[in-house]
Amino acid sequence: MDTTITAALLGLLEGLTEFLPVSSTGHLLLAGHFLGFESKGRTFEVVIQLGAILALFSVYATLIARLLLRARHEDAARRALVSLLLAFLPAVVVGALAHDFIKTVLFETPELIAVMLILGGVILLVIDRIAPAPVHRDALALPFGKSLAIGFCQCLAMVPGVSRSGATIVGALALGVEKRAAAEFSFLLSLPTMGAAVAYDLFKNRDVLDFGAVWEIAVGFAVAFVTAVIVVRWVLDYIGRHGYALFGWWRILVGSAALVALLLGF
Repeated sequence: MDTTITAALLGLLEGLTEFLPVSSTGHLLLAGHFLGFESKGRTFEVVIQLGAILALFSVYATLIARLLLRARHEDAARRALVSLLLAFLPAVVVGALAHDFIKTVLFETPELIAVMLILGGVILLVIDRIAPAPVHRDALALPFGKSLAIGFCQCLAMVPGVSRSGATIVGALALGVEKRAAAEFSFLLSLPTMGAAVAYDLFKNRDVLDFGAVWEIAVGFAVAFVTAVIVVRWVLDYIGRHGYALFGWWRILVGSAALVALLLGF
């Protein structure tokens, strides 16, 4: 397959899946496996993820700016920022300690990714049906203890195929956060988490990064950015009306298809 088309497809996949509870990393790694695509130091994958992060920031830039300005004189705004910081901290510690194992062992096991997609899909379907009645409807007003607990849930997503947004959303739903608010908190939490992860990846792999395929990286970045903007603007309304069942079934279908293909030797 032409490398430009492959880059566009992977960028589309990143933009579609990064902020849905379906595991963008799992989708990208499986797609790369079956397409025979892998960039040196995973430069391509890291940079197109940056495109998705910038897309999310562009959507939430006004809210973030207002929150920072209000924090100078408003207790509620300061509490919202502290809440996000508490949720972010567990990933910092665990990610730094386990980075090499995650990247060199877990990321190289497509069978594990497929199984995690399936299990995560089942969990998402179950929690969508049996989650306790919501008691928190504002993503920016969660209690500190629950924010920290969601942060620990996020650490599960360091296993590829689990999904960062999936882990945080399931944790939030189980803690009584309303569906739309759970997704929005996950989105906001992804900004520092993904930003730090990309920066750390670039730093750790600085000696092996390969920016030689500039055109393919630019195509993937641009497609991921545009697609992610569309997804973020659409998904909150969809979740508010329909919940998470679609994404649970999506995970099960993709994971099952990938597992069958891997067992058949593809």
